[in-house]
Formats: sequence, structure tokens, C-alpha cells
Amino acid sequence: MKAGIHPDYRKVVFMDINTGFKFITGSTMKTNETVEWEDGTTYPLIKVEISSDSHPFYTGRQKHAAADGRVERFNKKYGLK
Repeated sequence: MKAGIHPDYRKVVFMDINTGFKFITGSTMKTNETVEWEDGTTYPLIKVEISSDSHPFYTGRQKHAAADGRVERFNKKYGLK
């Protein structure tokens, strides 16, 4: 590998602002906020709006709309018979 061309990865805490779920991973993102982790170490904090803890695909709270209901709503809205 060439020296000096790879980004500087560091441990960062990502926090889901909807659920408060936190996890540590390597990242190159920059932030001014920090948080103290359970082990007493202070890490940079990056807030995200959605994570695996709140995303409907992972939580099973996904909405399933019936296809026939969508067609009926479309026809009602645009006056097609």
C-alpha cells in the first residue's frame, strides 16, 4: 500500500437520535461533539436519524400496503373507472 493516500480511521460513536441506541465503529467523519463510552473512554459522537435499531426493515414494524388498495386510491384520485 502506498503511504499517505489512505484516510485516517478512528473509533467513533454513532447515536440514533430517535432511540438513543449507540454503537462504536471506525469512521473518518469529523465532529465537534464527544461522548463518554461505558469503559470511561471519550469518543467523538456522530448523531444519525436512523439506524438498525429504528429502521422498519430491521425492527419488523414495516408497513405493508395492499396493492389493490393502492390501485383503488389512484383511480379515485384521478377519476379513472
